[in-house]
Amino acid sequence: MAEKMYAGKSVSVTDEGYLTDPTQWTREVAIAIAKEEGIELTDKHFAVLEYIREKTLKGEALTIRSIGKSGIVDTKDFYQLFPGAPLKKASRIAGIPKPTSCV
Repeated sequence: MAEKMYAGKSVSVTDEGYLTDPTQWTREVAIAIAKEEGIELTDKHFAVLEYIREKTLKGEALTIRSIGKSGIVDTKDFYQLFPGAPLKKASRIAGIPKPTSCV
């Protein structure tokens, strides 16, 4: 595991850049990670990120389908907010471990 500086804060990350300790996450850390992904976060992004964090920290497994049924965004919007690999990018920005459904 490595240490990385985000928003002036040193956080522990995996080789793929996922936070190893979700308690180190802040909105500022999320903004810095999103910038690396080429994403500028909006209120809608943060609504999705907070939903992902809430569900994951409760021990629930996430899928693109479950996020699309969250009532926050539909699947199409999720792909637009986090283009390319939405669940991987959103999970990394949300400061949670990489979902097992992501390769």
